Amino acid sequence: MKTRAGRIVARVAVCLSVAVASLIVACLDGVDYRPYFRESYYKETAARLQAQTATNTLSFGELSAGFGRARLTPTLTATEDDPAHGKFRSLPLAGYGDRKGRPAKGVHDDLFVKCVAFRVGDRLGVMLGADALIIPREVADAAAERLHKDLGLNREQLYLSATHTHSSIGGWGEGKVGESFAGPFNPGARSWFAECIVTAVRDAVKDLNPASFGCGSFTATQFVRNRLVGELGKVDPEFCFAVLKQDNGRMAVLGSYSAHATVLSGAVMEFSADYPGYWERALEEANVATAVFLAGSVGSHGPSAGEGGFKGAERMGQALARMFLEALPKTIFTNSVSFSTLGLDVSLPPLNVRVADGIRLRPWVASKLLPAERHSLLQVFRIADCVWISTPCDFSGELALGIKDAIHEQGRKAIITSFNGDYIGYVIPSRYYHLNGYEPRLMSFFGPNVPDYFNELIRGMALEPASK
Repeated sequence: MKTRAGRIVARVAVCLSVAVASLIVACLDGVDYRPYFRESYYKETAARLQAQTATNTLSFGELSAGFGRARLTPTLTATEDDPAHGKFRSLPLAGYGDRKGRPAKGVHDDLFVKCVAFRVGDRLGVMLGADALIIPREVADAAAERLHKDLGLNREQLYLSATHTHSSIGGWGEGKVGESFAGPFNPGARSWFAECIVTAVRDAVKDLNPASFGCGSFTATQFVRNRLVGELGKVDPEFCFAVLKQDNGRMAVLGSYSAHATVLSGAVMEFSADYPGYWERALEEANVATAVFLAGSVGSHGPSAGEGGFKGAERMGQALARMFLEALPKTIFTNSVSFSTLGLDVSLPPLNVRVADGIRLRPWVASKLLPAERHSLLQVFRIADCVWISTPCDFSGELALGIKDAIHEQGRKAIITSFNGDYIGYVIPSRYYHLNGYEPRLMSFFGPNVPDYFNELIRGMALEPASK
């Protein structure tokens, strides 16, 4: 009997081993290192880019600009949720997984959605920054649909970004990955976020008035570090800005910097815009009507505030504001500018979510954990000699350096921003792909070829369009 029982146990063990091995084979695969330029997703996108750049044109003429804002801070209430008015009994903070979805305890400083509208001739565009971790795709799509219906704006006319504060509203992400960053899903958070975007854009378009434009930058090396490899890597230390002066005297500023808005840690349980919020408020206290911060190429860059917490965020934000105010008198303005917008539908490679350096989950398995679209968006807004480039990710400052140098050689200034209304993870230099860390291992969702792929697309989009 013992021998027979032993044989049965052995057979069961073999069957289980075969089943487990089969499951592993079914769920795992090697990382996809195939050259992107031979793949169908590249060929599809390259064809769209060629067609769009062939028809894209510059408009020349007198500039009109308008400014808008909406208060994004939710009202925490003891009564039932009222998302239409931003009222919630409970809402988590988005940004740090170690908060484990706990609800916010209050408000330290207000959150806003702010924007600037541009019109040159019959061409209209809007640049918007939200005091938020990202602008989720569902929120961007809902806002874009309403703005198209109400104002006739197409998606390529909406240039979106976020400050990337890790202490803003959550509740907008569905599924395991989304809720790990943004807390328990609350559909009302999405509708409130979209409503704030729509309100800010409407107000900016209504506010269009004759204006002049100027742009510039200053170096702020002391406030940024390479958080991937430290001194072994490079940083993009440039704080870039654009200034709009309406003829009536009101002024708006668009600012972009590459340091993550993570001066505040996950221990903070109050809503806050981190150092970008202090920068915005300092300028608005200095007679700027609207200060809009757009996260730059933050993918491999962290802040060096000198200290943590709200004191560090205040110190860094206010110092950057002072540096801007010192640079402002040197800015040259003109009321006659060129303007164009370009949006590119980008086909993405299959998911490459890894469990080890060279091993990934098969895309169909990864899609269960990380619902992801196979298309995303790159954008270019060209205003005078400034080329603003928006990306759907944490785009690396090291990658940005090469792109900015190439565009500078053409006589223009490039500014690269992140979080344009979609999120596909981190896009960092391919040489870091084999590092065992948060950014390369966990957050490089679409594999090792995306950095080179995006680099090629962005440079192609930044080529000078024809005159209209």
